[in-house]
Amino acid sequence: MPLPSQPLRKLGFLTIGLFDEADPRTGHESTLGVIELGEQLGFDSAWVRHRHLQYGISSPVAVLAAASQRTRRIELGTAVIPLGWENPLRLAEDLATVDILSGGRLNPGLSVGPPMHWDQVKHALYPHTADAEDFSHDRVRRFLDAVRGEPVTTFRGTEGFEVYSDRVQPHSPGLARRLWYGGGSLRSARWAGENGMNLLTSSVVKAEESEDFAEIQLALIRTFRAHHPDGERARVSQGLVVIPTDSATPSQRAKYREYAEKRTPRTREPQGPGRLLFAPDLVGTSDEIAERLYAHAAFREVDEVAFALPFTFEQADYVQILTDMAEKLGPALGWRPS
Repeated sequence: MPLPSQPLRKLGFLTIGLFDEADPRTGHESTLGVIELGEQLGFDSAWVRHRHLQYGISSPVAVLAAASQRTRRIELGTAVIPLGWENPLRLAEDLATVDILSGGRLNPGLSVGPPMHWDQVKHALYPHTADAEDFSHDRVRRFLDAVRGEPVTTFRGTEGFEVYSDRVQPHSPGLARRLWYGGGSLRSARWAGENGMNLLTSSVVKAEESEDFAEIQLALIRTFRAHHPDGERARVSQGLVVIPTDSATPSQRAKYREYAEKRTPRTREPQGPGRLLFAPDLVGTSDEIAERLYAHAAFREVDEVAFALPFTFEQADYVQILTDMAEKLGPALGWRPS
């Protein structure tokens, strides 16, 4: 197994937080339990996906607010909040509030663009302003300005007994440095760098100049850092689906491999008009996965990861996978638990 050029500095995981429509509380409680387990195992960060009008977490801000009161150390992130569904000023208020409650542990990840199934949902989401909504990077810039403490109103001062601020309150000074952009294209990577954000690069990229996943992801990382004020020190987190099997039962191993095999065809060529390319899921012992990661050109450029948990597994599977990640895979990558 090749030696890493440097040890993995931060190990995180990502969960979608599925639930049963007839019993949503159990699913949400299970997600909180997984985050608590992550802290106990020494993970540096836990991230939740954002799913609107599905049976996954529709309000990561609320879920992470709850998680912040059940944990003390682990960082809490979103991967990612689609900003097209949000009012940037109001989201800035919510995230700043949760960051204050968490003691400065929030890592909000964002993306931009029209909401999924826009034509079907726009009349419910923006009934009077759908045609006027701006889903460009300017929407993210409005959010960044609000989080960074720029004025959002021309009025401030005292009116009667009420005192008004001209910027978002509460203001959390460190939050702006922990904002991430989920980018899968060269344009997005460049924009995130130019605007001083951190970069989340996942298991999905846009095939623009190549059809080799690792090559594409490497280009994203280098483009981002080439345009970021911090250069090579700019933070990038890589998210791949990783399933260690060290302590898995024979039936779990069979299920994991079947899951990965069903998803493999989409990794062979770009998908759809957007030419999206998916990374293969990594299934095997921790030593086998570490060897494949060290051979991955993009992985060699990062020192922090947020490995994605598979969507549809059972709670016992997640416990086994997270335990092996923390106790086997992490150390194989030079990481040490917090």
